[in-house]
Amino acid sequence: MPFNGEKHCVGEDQPSDSDSSRFSESMASLSDCECSRQSFTSDSSSKSSSPASTSPPRVVTFDEVMAATRNLSNMTLAHEIAVNENFQLKQDALPESSLAGRVRHIVHQAFWDVLESELNAEPPEYEHAIKLFEEIREILLSFLTPGGNRLRNQICEVLDTDLIRQQAEHSTVDIQGLSNYVISTMGKLCAPVRDDDIRELKATGNVVEVLRQIFHVLDLMKMDMVNFTIRSLRPYLQRQLVDYERTKFQEILEETPKKRIQLYMKSLLCLPSPQKCMPPVPGGLTVIQQELEVLGCQYANIVNLNKQVYGPFYANILRKLLFGVEALRKAEASSSTN
Repeated sequence: MPFNGEKHCVGEDQPSDSDSSRFSESMASLSDCECSRQSFTSDSSSKSSSPASTSPPRVVTFDEVMAATRNLSNMTLAHEIAVNENFQLKQDALPESSLAGRVRHIVHQAFWDVLESELNAEPPEYEHAIKLFEEIREILLSFLTPGGNRLRNQICEVLDTDLIRQQAEHSTVDIQGLSNYVISTMGKLCAPVRDDDIRELKATGNVVEVLRQIFHVLDLMKMDMVNFTIRSLRPYLQRQLVDYERTKFQEILEETPKKRIQLYMKSLLCLPSPQKCMPPVPGGLTVIQQELEVLGCQYANIVNLNKQVYGPFYANILRKLLFGVEALRKAEASSSTN
């Protein structure tokens, strides 16, 4: 939809049992129209990293941070779907009194006012209307499975933008007839809970208002489709949740292992005696806990030995850098005199 500024957010308003039942029956009947809903999937990515070493830690890139964030978001979403039976997505409309809400209303209203003026002009200008029907066609096709050839071919034939553009050039295009076909097709694809919306569309006389409300109902149908798919996926997610969360959590931990190893090594240097009291191993590194503790003890011993052996040497260098050679000579002469 043009100027479509709605956002999607998580809600817990579960449809009634009767609506859910009617929705399931409608989904089964859609096989007669050779159409069904899209699958609701989410992509995730993971990266591998090299084993721990004493070399300086690799800089964490923005892409790696975003990859870890996506993994965490996907894991949180899957967990919520599996354990919360009331989980669903819904549209979050901006408050009309807010600045963003007022701006969106003004922009939307301006678009539809321009469209109305173009259709009422002499001769009418149809280019914007044709683009709207092209977008409507793609949305309707997105509700179909690859096997829905009959309805798919019908939609492509009726909403053929090249043909509509040719008709517009000869002033023979029927905008109201195209809108009626769209509404009829939406009635075949929508959930029963949208029957009242479809009836209201059929009762609307103004062509521009019909197109405006068509996009509104299409947005609702998209959300219905997503929520139905979520309910269908819930049993599968419940069976696979433990393995899925374990895998995803490991992927998150593997995004920046060198950073966690570096922090672990630093914590060792803060302890008076690392051999007697080892700090806890960071999450995701327990599989190499024994090796990490041995390496950590050796690292702490080397650092402490260097401090004891080279500490006085570096202390003199630092004093010279900080206070200057002449100041040090005067201090030494003063101490020898005393």
